[in-house]
Amino acid sequence: MVRGKTEMRRIENATSRQVTFSKRRNGLLKKAFELSVLCDAEIGLIVFSPRGKLFEFSSSSMQETIDRYKMHAKDMIINHGSTEANIQQWKQEAEGIAKNIELLEVSKRKLMGEGLVSCSVEELHELESQLEQSLSKVRGRKNQLLEKQIAQLKEREGVLLEENALLQKQASNGASPVWKQLQLSLNNTTLELIPQGDTQYKDVETELYIGCPGRGSTHLLRGTLY
Repeated sequence: MVRGKTEMRRIENATSRQVTFSKRRNGLLKKAFELSVLCDAEIGLIVFSPRGKLFEFSSSSMQETIDRYKMHAKDMIINHGSTEANIQQWKQEAEGIAKNIELLEVSKRKLMGEGLVSCSVEELHELESQLEQSLSKVRGRKNQLLEKQIAQLKEREGVLLEENALLQKQASNGASPVWKQLQLSLNNTTLELIPQGDTQYKDVETELYIGCPGRGSTHLLRGTLY
């Protein structure tokens, strides 16, 4: 037979109430003893019957358990009070931070040129001084960056000049003797130009030599220009 669920309310019948109290009291004391043995817990159980009779169970000493409870309860009260004090302090700090943020926002708007209607002459003069100081700092930082960039460009220019000089030196050292003689002969060659308006063609004999003039140059090409 399945036992029905007991409704959690006061039992009106005095006899039934006393019987239920005795059964459940014994079960409660038994559970407290089992919990203290199985889990090595310190347990103090105090029960007063409807007629005022005391029933108790303690795994060690009831007085020591009660003193320990009082100490723990006192610590809880102190910690609770400290927590409330901390919360109040945090609220005050939050309100102060909110006011500071509002003041900073107003100052920012004034520096941006907004909300200046309510400003006095002294406040406007102070804002002007702050802006001049800020502008001076910005210009100083800008000049530092420009000087740094100019120094880097000059350094790069010096490196490029050195590389150019090295390339020119390598080019001059690497030219073949035949090319040098040919270039020298071309530089010493003189061309006879026909003046404008002259209707007669002149025969111009050209000769190309390799080597210096007058030193047994090798004859390469000879022809006539008309």
